[in-house]
Amino acid sequence: MKSVTEYVWFETKKRQEFIRITDKVAGVVERSGIKEGFCLVSAMHITAAVYVNDWEDGLIEDIMEWLNGLAPDKKYRHHRTGEENGAAHLKNLIMHHQVILPITDGKLDLGPWQQVFYAEFDGRRRKRMIIKAIGE
Repeated sequence: MKSVTEYVWFETKKRQEFIRITDKVAGVVERSGIKEGFCLVSAMHITAAVYVNDWEDGLIEDIMEWLNGLAPDKKYRHHRTGEENGAAHLKNLIMHHQVILPITDGKLDLGPWQQVFYAEFDGRRRKRMIIKAIGE
């Protein structure tokens, strides 16, 4: 069993932004030399998420609208701490912070429309994500 870990840093231009990271993840898997296993992709911040879905602009806009409806910008008790990112924390809980993806025959094994995304909900500052491939 072996494992390979890489960190990816982001500094988004917008407070809320979706970034397709499929190629970055696939690159880590290929460089790892792992033929069969799993790849963990995890946002290392509690105001970001990692998810798998279709890469289509209308769907991404729909997801953001859905999230804004579930966790709108408003005054949250969390803001008493001096932070004003309560909605970002809630969006992280809805989308979750990580995914586990299969590695088969040395490649990231996704369905025909599946892509991997990093979703930032409190951006415009430096954030990181971990990609960890584990297997044989």
